[in-house]
Amino acid sequence: MPERLIVVSNRLPGGGKPSGGLVVALHDAIADRGGIWIGAHPETGEASDTFEEVETTPYRKLAFRLTEEEQENYYLGFANSVLWPLCHRRGDLVDLQSEYERDYIAVNRRLARLIADMVEEEDILWIHDYHFLPLAYELRKLGVFNRIGFFLHIPFPSLADLSVLPTPASFAEWLASYNLLGLQTRRDVARCLEMYRSDPRAEFLPDGTVKFGMNVVSVRSFPIGIDVADFARAAAEPAPSPFGREEPDEYVIGVDRLDYSKGLPNRFHAFGEFLETCPDTRRPCLIQIAPPTREQVKAYQDITRELEEIAGRLNGRFAALDWTPIRYIHRAVEREELARLHRNAKACLVTSLADGMNLVAKEFVAAQDPDDPGVLILSKFAGAAEDMGQALLVNPYNTSEIAEAIETALDMSLEERRRRHAACLEAVEASDVSLWSSHFLGMLERCMPTLPVRRGAAGGGGEAPGGTGGSGMMADRA
Repeated sequence: MPERLIVVSNRLPGGGKPSGGLVVALHDAIADRGGIWIGAHPETGEASDTFEEVETTPYRKLAFRLTEEEQENYYLGFANSVLWPLCHRRGDLVDLQSEYERDYIAVNRRLARLIADMVEEEDILWIHDYHFLPLAYELRKLGVFNRIGFFLHIPFPSLADLSVLPTPASFAEWLASYNLLGLQTRRDVARCLEMYRSDPRAEFLPDGTVKFGMNVVSVRSFPIGIDVADFARAAAEPAPSPFGREEPDEYVIGVDRLDYSKGLPNRFHAFGEFLETCPDTRRPCLIQIAPPTREQVKAYQDITRELEEIAGRLNGRFAALDWTPIRYIHRAVEREELARLHRNAKACLVTSLADGMNLVAKEFVAAQDPDDPGVLILSKFAGAAEDMGQALLVNPYNTSEIAEAIETALDMSLEERRRRHAACLEAVEASDVSLWSSHFLGMLERCMPTLPVRRGAAGGGGEAPGGTGGSGMMADRA
């Protein structure tokens, strides 16, 4: 029987035509091979020992339900109040509760049982993101020895940050149960290897893989991208101005989920500093689109209030009857409209304090008219900065530096804008999301499947069956 691709992610894609680079790439990969997409049901319910069939065309979509308690402890708790701040360098926001880790492991264990009951011998599994770090570990314990790959969409935590976890040693053990561990950047790979170098249970093999007990994992960077051509088409589509009669003279755009990792308060303060130096004849706007997310978590409630206060204070100070300097939109905007907003912006602000990649940066570059492009102002702590050195790179903690970059971007010559944009576009096209998915799956297929061993023979605790390895140079880009 030909191999199927089984994808596991926190959310399932909605019905109808898929949109968004990641969803399209995974959709195409499963549709081409045949397979299954597994994710959490959007509604809580009773825990079940079977999946719910959601949709079957052109492949099966299977959902598992979280109970109310699991939603609170596994999702909002351990995933988003422990792992998310930990990976984004915000150990001060980590909320450690014993029930969080308990339910996080329990959900992954239950999901592993569901998958083990339906997986076939030749299937390839591709697990996505921090919600499912222990999933391969639990699958191996159940006798699933298929090739399993994992991709982390957020930054890899530093060794010091990992010490905050209630059981830090588990993190390395969980990840070693995968055949291929995909990370966004070379910096992330370096952090992961630092973790294994510090762990006496790990051994580095001559081919660049990491042996952990009887398991062998290959660690590689696969910088994720967007569907470049599709986003460029959407940006160039003729449409009426979304501003109506309130068209700004010139504007800088920011598009981010409302998250403390995005550096939005510093961005607002920096724009205020820029306005301090603006001549009266210049009336720039900051268009900030920040849809809400994880509103039940206190840290997100706090930053929502903070941004509203900063925007209100700056608008009260600088606005005129016919000019609002900060237009803060706290809701989602359609992708096609976002693409056109990007195309007409003079600059884009990406000021993440920590970011796995940041696809907004790539969308802005793809959306530009190459004959008259805008300028990307990019945090050096965003993964995208690793390959887009021709953006205006800034320290997101330094508001004066960001303010100066805004002025530089708005006054930049056409020749320099074209040169910088061409270099950034080349990097964006090289990481097109279709290439990202094919590179990852090609590497996973070249990994040797994990082989069963006698239980208890493996090192690192001796619970999980091991394997004979992966392949590839771990510190190189795929």
